[in-house]
Amino acid sequence: MFLPYFEVDVPIHRTDQPGSRGVHVFTGRASTRRAAVKAAHAAYTAARAAAEAGLEIPHDRPGGWGARGYRPGWEPDWKAATAGRWNDPYSWTRAGGGDVEL
Repeated sequence: MFLPYFEVDVPIHRTDQPGSRGVHVFTGRASTRRAAVKAAHAAYTAARAAAEAGLEIPHDRPGGWGARGYRPGWEPDWKAATAGRWNDPYSWTRAGGGDVEL
């Protein structure tokens, strides 16, 4: 069964610097937006647990979900996470029949 790629954007903030904010982005395959957020959250939890245990962060989780790193002191706001279908800005299928600039 083909599952589409989703992008999950999770607002983050520094616990020791209240004005510092950002967004952590996860991508992977999922059947729904809700499933995408759940998979992203699981990838984050696995990355955090591995980093705190001094282990390598698992990159290849089911559906392609994973984390490339973990930043201590940054906390995600999972209740504010948004998810939607991911559109690769470099995909050849997005070209409108003309030249493609990369």
